[in-house]
Amino acid sequence: MAEFRVCALIPTFDNPLTVRAVVERVRAQMADVVVVDDGSAAAGREAVAELGREGLAHTTRRAVNGGKGAAVKTGFAFARELGYTHALQVDADGQHQLEDIPRFLAAAQARPEALVLGAPEYDATAPLGRLIGRKITLFWTAVEVGRGVITDPMCGFRVYPLAAALAVPRTGDRMDFDIEIAVRMAWMGVPIVNLPTQVRYLGRDEGGVSHFHMLRDNLRIAGMHTRLAMTALLWRPLLRLLGRGPRSLPAAR
Repeated sequence: MAEFRVCALIPTFDNPLTVRAVVERVRAQMADVVVVDDGSAAAGREAVAELGREGLAHTTRRAVNGGKGAAVKTGFAFARELGYTHALQVDADGQHQLEDIPRFLAAAQARPEALVLGAPEYDATAPLGRLIGRKITLFWTAVEVGRGVITDPMCGFRVYPLAAALAVPRTGDRMDFDIEIAVRMAWMGVPIVNLPTQVRYLGRDEGGVSHFHMLRDNLRIAGMHTRLAMTALLWRPLLRLLGRGPRSLPAAR
């Protein structure tokens, strides 16, 4: 890849207490930030608008909330229009270890064709229900792409090569997005780099807001895994015969 231009991509929905702090922490590590407001209410909308007015981020707004996946896809197109080749996705709720940004950028620049995925290491703040659901997803992801290719497809801290991300034919628009796009990019032959990173869930008193709906989103993820697993079981044997398939790369040192 002749040019490497990366921005941070931060989707946000009603995170008025955390989005500015996340943007400021990101800007301490890299210059360019894109924030996508996914139809926030007044407080969240104004927090994003202020970031734009102050020149802290390129901002765009979706008129109606479409879900995390819809917001990230809007951000892909917006970032590409601005001339970026890569986007480092960061959640707006403050849970990611943003001091790891230089490691993620170095890995992406060393292998610009790759999808760099955060492999989360949790502390005691992680909800038990989310950890159980994650184990189920890890099992099905191994069925879909093979064991050892994707360490964890759910972490929202990752670097996308934008051309490849925009070429993915279809993905869900909500909490199933992070999983599905990682699997489908692996199916496309995009190499995967997995980097460990700490994740901490913030309490409501710290501004932490979860938009994960336990029943609705788990049902959506279950349906997605059913589709992906059935597809994978049909084409993976053929890829093995051809000596091809998803692959994981060691992280750059």
